Amino acid sequence: MRWPTVVLLSLLFGCGSKSESSTAGAKPIAGVDEQVEAPPTSAPPSPTVEARAEALAKSIIILDGHIDVPWRLEKSSKDGVSTEDVGAATDSGDFDLPRARAGGLDAPFMSIYVSPDFEMNGADAVAERLIASVEGIVAKHPDDFALAPSVQSVRNNFKAGRISLPMGMENGAPLMGKLENVARFHERGIRYITLAHSKDNHISDSSYDDRHTHGGLSAFGKTVVAEMNRVGIMVDVSHISDEAFWDVIELSKVPVIASHSSCRHFTPGFERNMSDEMIRALAKAGGVIQINFGSGFLDGEVREARKAYDVALDAYLKVKGLDPDSDEGEAAAKAYAAENPAPRSTVAKVADHVEHVIGLVGVEHVGLGSDFDGVGDSLPEGLRSVADYPNLFAELLRRGRTEAELEKIASGNVLRVWRAAEAFAAEHPAGG
Repeated sequence: MRWPTVVLLSLLFGCGSKSESSTAGAKPIAGVDEQVEAPPTSAPPSPTVEARAEALAKSIIILDGHIDVPWRLEKSSKDGVSTEDVGAATDSGDFDLPRARAGGLDAPFMSIYVSPDFEMNGADAVAERLIASVEGIVAKHPDDFALAPSVQSVRNNFKAGRISLPMGMENGAPLMGKLENVARFHERGIRYITLAHSKDNHISDSSYDDRHTHGGLSAFGKTVVAEMNRVGIMVDVSHISDEAFWDVIELSKVPVIASHSSCRHFTPGFERNMSDEMIRALAKAGGVIQINFGSGFLDGEVREARKAYDVALDAYLKVKGLDPDSDEGEAAAKAYAAENPAPRSTVAKVADHVEHVIGLVGVEHVGLGSDFDGVGDSLPEGLRSVADYPNLFAELLRRGRTEAELEKIASGNVLRVWRAAEAFAAEHPAGG
């Protein structure tokens, strides 16, 4: 049977609707009146590297090994009360809640920094005061911050939308020569101890001190490493001398961290950073180096240029008769810097350090240890505050790093070492 043409067209093309029954202005029928190509289909545009970095920063845990908020609050305190509230936007410093949220920061280790000036002279009391200041931040802003004494607590806080505030002690001076203070400070929430700071102490020699008092760790320091292993405190090799580092590597039964150090490869002769040989040994023992963001840690030429800048600034303040540590001196230095910006490194150089470690020992042994609020105005372009972690992620993505690799760098590697410290302590209880 042959169907009438009009009926056939109706069946094939759905003619017969109200719009189609009108011939006025009707579009020609494809394949009958003229050939019409279907509109091309296109995939949605791929997100930019920057967009990927922003999204990643919000979806994974970012752990920073060293942020000097407690000492910053201590310096700004009057009558024992800080004039700053990092739970709100602040005009100074590198860290506050809004910027941490913007950068996706989830677990900044609060540095319980105790100056070498307090060596055997009240260092433990200073540490207790700074620990209390971290507890105060949490008490004032319980919906946004939480303490974090364990790896699981970091994960739980992340799920709950709270920023963890784990604590690390910078300078072992608060131990005050008493081994029992290791367990005491573990109970107070300390989860790593940087054995020394800028001067040799009763535990270890410092990379900044040319006296080499002990030739590495002291006899007491060697017992401290064993006790830190036993109670579950990570050993931090930042700041200590090369000889002390090798002592730690020989003695520690648990992987160790360098909470805020960079690669000596880029700063020849700067002992505060780690040599390639040391990075290899750290990695062989399962440890992690967390890259410091300070410009002087990142680039040898910038480091030398900043030294010259500091000399010029000191001369400027001396001519004006100002104490650099006074309010007037700090204001004058700030004005001088505004007119004569100090040389600084870049976020790309931070990525260079990350890539250097990966090239040496693999992606499992590098992390982030910014030293925000601890390196003054020397932070690199693109990483000027805790709001800027996505800039570093974007740089690493451009270099071919995967999101899985970035998760390891952002937190996974350090959480692994921290978990190893917890596991060793659980297997070696006191008297066990």
